[in-house]
Amino acid sequence: MNKQRINKVAVIGSGIMGSGIACHFANIGVEVLLLDIVPRELNDVEKANGFSLEDKVVRNRLVNDSLKTALKSKPSPIYHQKFASRITTGNLEDDIAKIKDVDWIIEVVVERLDIKKQVFENIEKHRTPGTLITSNTSGIPIKFMSEGRSEDFQKHFCGTHFFNPARYLKLFEVIPGPKTSDKVLDFLNGYGEQFLGKTSVIAKDTPAFIGNRIGIFGIQSLFHQVKELGLTVEEVDKLTGPVIGRPKSATFRTVDVVGLDTLVHVANGIYNNCPDDEAHELFKLPDFIDTMMKNNWLGSKTGQGFYKKVKGDKGKSEILSLDLDTLKYRSKNKASFPTLELTKTIDKVIDRFKVLISGKDKAGEFYRKNFAAMFEYVSNRIPEITDELYKIDDAMKAGFGWEHGPFQIWDAIGVQKGIEIMKAEGKKPAVWVNDMLALGSSSFYTIKDGATFAYNIPAKSQVKIPGQDAFIILDNIRKSNEVFKNSGVVIEDLGDGILNCEFQSKMNTIGGDVLAGLNKAVDLAEKDFEGLVIGNQGANFSVGANIGMIFMMAVEQEYDELNMAIKYFQDTMMRMRYSSIPTVAAPYGMTLGGGCELSLHADKVVAAAETYIGLVEFGVGVIPGGGGSKEMALRAQDTFRKGDVELNILQEYFLTIGMAKVATSAYEAFDYGILQQGKDVVVVNKDRQIATAKAHAKLLADAGYTQPVKRKDVKVLGKQALGMFLVGTDSMEAANYISEHDHKIANKLAYVMAGGDLSEPTRVSEQYLLDLEREAFLSLCTERKTLERIQHMLKTGKPLRN
Repeated sequence: MNKQRINKVAVIGSGIMGSGIACHFANIGVEVLLLDIVPRELNDVEKANGFSLEDKVVRNRLVNDSLKTALKSKPSPIYHQKFASRITTGNLEDDIAKIKDVDWIIEVVVERLDIKKQVFENIEKHRTPGTLITSNTSGIPIKFMSEGRSEDFQKHFCGTHFFNPARYLKLFEVIPGPKTSDKVLDFLNGYGEQFLGKTSVIAKDTPAFIGNRIGIFGIQSLFHQVKELGLTVEEVDKLTGPVIGRPKSATFRTVDVVGLDTLVHVANGIYNNCPDDEAHELFKLPDFIDTMMKNNWLGSKTGQGFYKKVKGDKGKSEILSLDLDTLKYRSKNKASFPTLELTKTIDKVIDRFKVLISGKDKAGEFYRKNFAAMFEYVSNRIPEITDELYKIDDAMKAGFGWEHGPFQIWDAIGVQKGIEIMKAEGKKPAVWVNDMLALGSSSFYTIKDGATFAYNIPAKSQVKIPGQDAFIILDNIRKSNEVFKNSGVVIEDLGDGILNCEFQSKMNTIGGDVLAGLNKAVDLAEKDFEGLVIGNQGANFSVGANIGMIFMMAVEQEYDELNMAIKYFQDTMMRMRYSSIPTVAAPYGMTLGGGCELSLHADKVVAAAETYIGLVEFGVGVIPGGGGSKEMALRAQDTFRKGDVELNILQEYFLTIGMAKVATSAYEAFDYGILQQGKDVVVVNKDRQIATAKAHAKLLADAGYTQPVKRKDVKVLGKQALGMFLVGTDSMEAANYISEHDHKIANKLAYVMAGGDLSEPTRVSEQYLLDLEREAFLSLCTERKTLERIQHMLKTGKPLRN
């Protein structure tokens, strides 16, 4: 049997979504043909240049402009700008015949059935039989789109709904048409997960599919509740943001970013096409939404929505909120609720829900109403939109950025307790929920042998969720496979002789307990195991060292203790490199400061593609003190080649630290020398990361891993480099590019990376550089301006330039 391969795709339609999808295929190494329509008339620039409608530059203007705009947008749709070379542009008249050579054609044109059908008719004239053909529609029934097409077309046709932005949102809904083959569905489901890094969900061909059907219900429900409970825009966003594991943009800010018109379009589609939905009237737009639409208050795209940014009298920007009663903008009011205060000491979001629904204030009432409505709605959507409850949770987590799906939240509250809340609010669950309880199943999910099982309605029992075998889910094995635990880490046995050290501190900061845990993990691995992975599955890998601890020691002038703490950090990082077992770091998300230093010292890095990694210590007034400054000097010299201008290479590494550069993807981290070509690897699907890291640790061990010899051959350039750096930093301060304190930090870094003021280039040990690094770090901790920066960072989470 021939195995399906995707080497080349065609994307038809180059708008925001089409260009985003094209970029994401380029991200994973696929060749892309991006096509759009030919302009009907010349623009002013083309007229001025004497072009005609026959010129190629004019005929490809729409597609080229769209792609160019996408590549300039922030956040970037592409992992690395050089990957854009994998995309070839063209138009639907001159280049449509080229689709005969592609493996998959994705239609991403305007959401109008008549236009889509015209596009498919044109595609069929040139498409090679057997080629996959899919539509990125967000709601048009798939069955209508393939009407009149050939048997082969319909067999290979279905919906593939990416969420915007395609790079960042993980949901990939696959929607079968009436004649889609099971082989095509299985292939796309697997390809989305393994290659595109998505959470693939096969949905039924119902209005808005799964994600938008539930997500828009949730937002519409809030639109109606906000007036009923007398809540403000700010209060709803406070209640529906990070406190319940949702994005910071929460509800109204999210609508502003996405665009109110987009939400209204989907809500109207559900209202018009789901007359039998028990919540049908809820999809009718409230009066204040109608007014906003008429006023063109659509959000960020029109400059105002639920929020509006204005400049005050003194030129200072202020964000105003929309008063939903008067529909006038006013200054934002701080939102606070006693119930939310009770959750501040509860780190895990999943443990907060019981507290939130028990609140005696308006917040508690809001959560009871909100969850009662959501629980009723999602239970009634099975089997309409999907047969499996876990797919609803997967869709909400991957498409809307929820940390937990509705059934997981219901489990956290307790299924029976959820039903009691529903009853009090005049709601009731679907019959199958009561049947489940009657059969003795008291939860929607269970964990068994490290795997997640979900209640299956037809089977009337808990069934293992398919597709987990490629993953290691730490939440599922933490208790059963624990080898050691302290307040900073849990060390788990991943099997096959490999341990994992998982950070458990707040934001995975690295303090004394984490360092002790890392050392314990190496001890255990060297004694009874074969390798060590350092990985976790929180929001971010690590935001760096515990600067609060550093601040307290510096303020108390406990410099001996601070020196010992920094040396302990350095020694731990060196132990990552110089142990008798292979160490593999698995960074993802924010991997800053100390988190980056740990990655720099592992034998191998298995990074998630979405890794934002860098040495950012300059922002708090110090240099990297956990081996980062030493390591950048070492890596610079390792890239010296005969004929190179060594000073220029060293300067690049110096600037990586001095400018606090943070890579916007793992691929960009190779440019900064943080990841190393030929050694470190990137995985697109973060869910596969721990399993992949384990496999690499096992490979290193099986290949006969030998403890490396500590290096004493690091070439430093001494006064030659130091002089160049000092002239540069003097010039930067003189031109007001950097502050006096920045100047001081830069000079300290220069001293370390030059290897001190040695009279000529010299070979030194890593320990020599570590001692210089630690001395520089400590001296900066005595500076008042450094303490001000650290204090500002602790208070605001933002760097201070003083």
